[in-house]
Amino acid sequence: MVRIPAFLTPFALALLFAVAFAPGARAEAERCPKMVAEAPPRLIPAAFKASALDPNQVSLTYIGHSTFLIETAGGVTVATDYNDYVRPSIVPRVATMNRAHSTHYSLNPDPGIEYVLKGWSEDRSPVHTNLQVGDLWIGSLSTNIRDWQGGTIKNGNSIFIFRAADLCIAHLGHLHHTLTADDLAILGRIDVVLAPVDGSYTLDVEGMMEVLKSLESPLVIPMHYFNEGTLERFLGVLDKNYEVMRNPGPTIVLSRATLPTKPTVLVLPGR
Repeated sequence: MVRIPAFLTPFALALLFAVAFAPGARAEAERCPKMVAEAPPRLIPAAFKASALDPNQVSLTYIGHSTFLIETAGGVTVATDYNDYVRPSIVPRVATMNRAHSTHYSLNPDPGIEYVLKGWSEDRSPVHTNLQVGDLWIGSLSTNIRDWQGGTIKNGNSIFIFRAADLCIAHLGHLHHTLTADDLAILGRIDVVLAPVDGSYTLDVEGMMEVLKSLESPLVIPMHYFNEGTLERFLGVLDKNYEVMRNPGPTIVLSRATLPTKPTVLVLPGR
């Protein structure tokens, strides 16, 4: 049985069923409860191949800026915020993009990419992604962005959600505002959040902390920071409930069984 939060308005209910419970999506949402265990995220050597993953594992590599390479045990590869400046060394099967700046999208994606998923529509209507590729499901939630004059571009960004091995990863993209109760209801429980922490071009650090606390994800991986000072400014506002870890390499293997019990910020080195 699906429980509907009491605070949802009739409009929010319609939106919830249109996006989160689109055909085939309900089962995906229900299979992403947040469950944690005692062990920290497992570190892996840079030479690790995705084919060596167990079915309950997902590989995540920080390429740089807001681009990550996600690899599943079934061999599906995704590059987030795919652009012309920072790219993985392989051609991914799936590329997601957002429109805030040119470092978040490409006008000339590699023709070998099977699925190019834009996080915006030219008519500013919401994007509803509901795609199964092998052992990976991809969904999205549209959010707004600011324009250069301080106005609002409706639905100019998408939070992309990736589910594999019963693990849900959310890439916030170029998020410009905090999340509403309706947003959180649609997103459900997120295990790993990839969060922009620049504190200026996206959300300020206080706003990003509000987002992270509302998501209640056990693992946060910072992205979209331009130097160590920017990163340290974000880390400096974390309260005592968060543990900070630094990974020696850009790649980790994640699974539901190895999520931390205490909310953790894991810093991955990127280029």
